[in-house]
Amino acid sequence: MTIEFGMLGEIQAHVGGTSVDLGPARQRCVLAALLADVNRAVPVDGLVGRVWGADPSPGAKSTLYSYLSRLRQALGSAADASSSGAAIERRPGGYALLTDPDLVDLHLFRDLVGRARAAEDGRAAALFKQALGLWRGEPFATLDTPWCNSLRESLLEERHACLLDRNDVLLRQGRHAALLSELASCLDRHPLDERLATQYMLALYRSGRTADALRCFDRIRRALAEELGSDPGPELRRRHQQVLTNDPSIGAPSDAPASAPAAGAVAASGIASSRDRTLPRQLPSSGLFVGRSAELAELDKALGTACRPGGSAAVCVISGSGGVGKTSLAVHWAHCAMDRFPDGQLYVDLRGFSPSGEPLAPATAVRGFLDALGVDPGSIPADQQALTGLYRTLVADRRMLVVLDNARDVDQVTALLPGGAGCAVLVTSRRRLTGLAVTHGARLLPLDVLTLYESRNLLGRHLGEGCLAADPAAVTAVLEHCAGLPLAISIAGARAAVGSGPTLAALAEELQDQSARLDALDAGDLSTNVRAVCRVSYRGLTDRAAEAFRLLGAAGPAPEIGLAAAAGLLGRPPAAARVTLRELETVHLVQQLAPDRYSMHDLVRLYAAERAVEDQAQESRECALRRLVDYYLHTGYACDLILSPFEHHALELEPPLDGVTLELPADQSAVMSWFRAEHASLVAAQRVAGLHGWDRLVWQLARVVDGFLWRQGRLHEHLALWHTGLAAAERLGEDTALAWAHRRLAHACARASRHDRAVHHADRALAAAEKAMDVTEQARIHDVIAWSWARQGDDREALAHVRHTLRLQRQGGDPLAQANALNAVGWYEARLGEYRQALTHCEESLEIHRRHGFRDGEACTLDSLGFIAHAAGQHHGALAHYERARVLFHDLGNLYEEANTLANLGDVHLALGRPDRARDQWRRAADLFRVQHRAKEAGILEDKSASMTD
Repeated sequence: MTIEFGMLGEIQAHVGGTSVDLGPARQRCVLAALLADVNRAVPVDGLVGRVWGADPSPGAKSTLYSYLSRLRQALGSAADASSSGAAIERRPGGYALLTDPDLVDLHLFRDLVGRARAAEDGRAAALFKQALGLWRGEPFATLDTPWCNSLRESLLEERHACLLDRNDVLLRQGRHAALLSELASCLDRHPLDERLATQYMLALYRSGRTADALRCFDRIRRALAEELGSDPGPELRRRHQQVLTNDPSIGAPSDAPASAPAAGAVAASGIASSRDRTLPRQLPSSGLFVGRSAELAELDKALGTACRPGGSAAVCVISGSGGVGKTSLAVHWAHCAMDRFPDGQLYVDLRGFSPSGEPLAPATAVRGFLDALGVDPGSIPADQQALTGLYRTLVADRRMLVVLDNARDVDQVTALLPGGAGCAVLVTSRRRLTGLAVTHGARLLPLDVLTLYESRNLLGRHLGEGCLAADPAAVTAVLEHCAGLPLAISIAGARAAVGSGPTLAALAEELQDQSARLDALDAGDLSTNVRAVCRVSYRGLTDRAAEAFRLLGAAGPAPEIGLAAAAGLLGRPPAAARVTLRELETVHLVQQLAPDRYSMHDLVRLYAAERAVEDQAQESRECALRRLVDYYLHTGYACDLILSPFEHHALELEPPLDGVTLELPADQSAVMSWFRAEHASLVAAQRVAGLHGWDRLVWQLARVVDGFLWRQGRLHEHLALWHTGLAAAERLGEDTALAWAHRRLAHACARASRHDRAVHHADRALAAAEKAMDVTEQARIHDVIAWSWARQGDDREALAHVRHTLRLQRQGGDPLAQANALNAVGWYEARLGEYRQALTHCEESLEIHRRHGFRDGEACTLDSLGFIAHAAGQHHGALAHYERARVLFHDLGNLYEEANTLANLGDVHLALGRPDRARDQWRRAADLFRVQHRAKEAGILEDKSASMTD
């Protein structure tokens, strides 16, 4: 049994005949938001927008995490009863629901429809029937958000398009009588649908109801004139004429299939007549194809109804990087849609980005089209304008598909666009060709890499499922290194499939080496070579864009880069850098993930790094990387001072190199947003600094990122950051740097319950601080030692250390440091039952924090006061303190402490006799604990909730 999901009606999931409890409506909406992009990561902000709309409540993200946790539990329980489960996983780009798309009725529907459109009529009818049978009603009718409403409308349009295609099949089979009632009902719901009216007229005519067929035409003609001010289109007018004249071509088909018409003869003029014309079928073989259901649906929407009254040809542009599968998608869709274009399909490779040779001249392409259309070579005019005019004349009244593959630019495409409204044009290019959207209303369809599920499917098509099942670890490694690029996956599959080629395990090991990865992805010719594909795009760049491409490769594998950081790397003002990045984006060498946030595919980055070594002087590379590190260090330092405005946080930084533009966020909220966007890049910058021996920058970057990672509870990242920072500090041999590095490692080890390591680093930190005669640093180290003892359960020893911290801090002049020490003393006094003294110390701390506007310190002290009030039996007072602390922690982005305070709020609600409220707070806390990898704390709260239920 498998877990099957339903979206084409009420949102549902079931195993066998048993329904899975998916919770309340909004929780089901979260599931729908994930199922719509099954196997793809949906960003957290994107999920919030889909579920809550453009103006979510302040607690929407916390509630989202709760819904995700509950859905995981529900699916996990269902998976225990099935042989094929589904899982919600956290990915770098957000959350993804992983399952076979065919187990989701929406994606199965799209797959069946695509297969039906490519099949012969007998098979197509069965597939269409199966697809339509999946519908149980209006999709998620009880959910009401802008995203749900938009998707619902889109899905209903897809169903309607499927019905129309199914009708054509049944009419060709002579099953008009069975369709009559359904066609009449459908036309009542869609009174302006000309294709539907054309089908209904045919069914009426074949049923001997010619007068009714003519009345149907008259009704829609008047409706179009009254509501749209337009006349019927050519197809509907042609059907009207056929009915009027009793045209035998629209009679019911006989049992025997009619023979195909012969290729048309050429008239004496040398131009094929409209009656006897050649039917071009120029599409190449579609080859191996997997997935892309959403993109196929977009193409159906863009080109599926190409005949538009009074309009021009429908145009769609598939754009994407080299090797991403543009041609494969275009040709596959074209084969599936052949029945929609009964007058033929024209295809040409425009060689716009060919590894060898020049782009094809438009005149040459037109001559090829005229040959395919049956024009005598001796009748083809030499003048280019006349040539194009003849081409457009010949296709003006036809329903044809024109595929313009591998286009270089807008000019090359424009010369090949038909003039009539009955044609559709499908273009592929590495450039976006935005100009076609402006001048011809083209639909732009950017193509991304394959999902992991689709990638595995493609590799399986090359090697077979048995081969993949035999070595799943090697499969995972190969797919990871190919990073979803269809060309790379196909090359890897082809190499492994050859008897004398490498095994999957050997290929995975070969791809592991970054310096040789592009060599491994070479199948022996220019068209099946990832490096050659990248080279063509690189070769067409301007000098400034080519340099930017190289430097982005030299910057290393950061997941993304912001505009200001890229400007620093390039040594240009942000506005100029944006122009350069736009050129790279136009040819899909970079992708803009969000406004002014850019990324580069892993294999493209490897090629860019190769070009940096070959084409960029070493001094220029190092200068650019130093500017990048300077940007992150100086901007991060300015942000950290807003998070932690302590005197001891001051750093002496060297001025940034010329060409660096710093960002200066205005407040703590903006600071946290900047850190959330840049923290992975900051860690990558630390790695770059280490590779170049810039040790001072390495440990200073650790200082800069420290506060953010601590507040977010990213413990593993925090430990790794300071291990690197400590190694650099040891190479510098400076006591101040060593004291800082050992102290922060001690604190992180204590938080990770590694008491022995915490004591070791604290001792080393204290020795370095004493050697540097830094009293305030010694005070901070005693605070960390106290925290470590408290984690061991020895609050008495912890209190002794924080009291020493307070004595040392009173000798200094930093009021906020003193306030922190006062709060720490009060906290441990309260833990030991010394409530009167604890209250005095915490109230003094709160007054200082508020006087200086330090909200972090205020939140921590309010949490302590909540603990004191709760312990003293003053539960309502405790509730007020804790709730104020929780709001502050949430606003400040301090998720670690917010989770702790939520747990405390649950305890207070339980003491007040509110078990349901207590369980809710504990559940929210447990969700945050799990995100922070604090499984022990989460388990404690879940056990408490379970014991109450029992």
